[in-house]
Amino acid sequence: MRKKVLLLVALTGLLAVLTGCTEINEPINSDSTGIWNKYFVYPLSELMKYVANVTGDNFGLSIVIVTLIIRLVLLPLNIKQLKSSKGMQAIQPELQALREKYSSKDQQTQQKLQQETMQLFQKHGVNPLAGCLPLIVQMPILIAFYHAIVRTQEINAHSFLWFELGEPDPFFLMPLIAALTTFLQQKLMMAGNGAAAQQPQMKVMLYVLPIMIGVFALNFPAALALYWVVGNIFMIAQTYFVRGPIMKDAGGSN
Repeated sequence: MRKKVLLLVALTGLLAVLTGCTEINEPINSDSTGIWNKYFVYPLSELMKYVANVTGDNFGLSIVIVTLIIRLVLLPLNIKQLKSSKGMQAIQPELQALREKYSSKDQQTQQKLQQETMQLFQKHGVNPLAGCLPLIVQMPILIAFYHAIVRTQEINAHSFLWFELGEPDPFFLMPLIAALTTFLQQKLMMAGNGAAAQQPQMKVMLYVLPIMIGVFALNFPAALALYWVVGNIFMIAQTYFVRGPIMKDAGGSN
């Protein structure tokens, strides 16, 4: 678990550098240079403008629609990640039996453990890294959309529902909804993770992540809070309708 957390932190840091977070305050337009701007951020910005134009210059509705489009496009990757998790969950008893069989810490025993573990993966057609690959693919796309929202100047001049998209929500409702939906999403995911959900790291994240999102939403433009809320609602529906049945089948197969 610790290795997975460290890997995720390292990937997040690397992607933050590679995706040019230092340009977050620079407007995105056709003159923006660099692979990140030209092929990731700018196309998403233009897509939002197009959808806004189709919906009567409604950039709030555009953010909602484009967020849903991106989540739907990424859904097959999420399903692949879930199926990989299902496979790993199904072979946990055999993995635990191998660890108990080769509990000695000497080098020869550990090498034997690694060999038989790899044979077990091959026997069941499970790739322990397959669950990470969809995450690696998704992160640049989601970060690019975040950049597109922040750096598309047209968004700042429009309002949606009760708030200005370019300013924090004056009534603090969007930060509250963002925090609550983040908590609900995390809670539903933990409910389907069985024993893994009881680990201290998971319990900490259940409360820390919603607080972080809520604090960010208090200070960031409401357009970002809207993006988080829509994304969270989609993930809640995905957890209920897609993740639940997949992982339930995994539990039943044991």
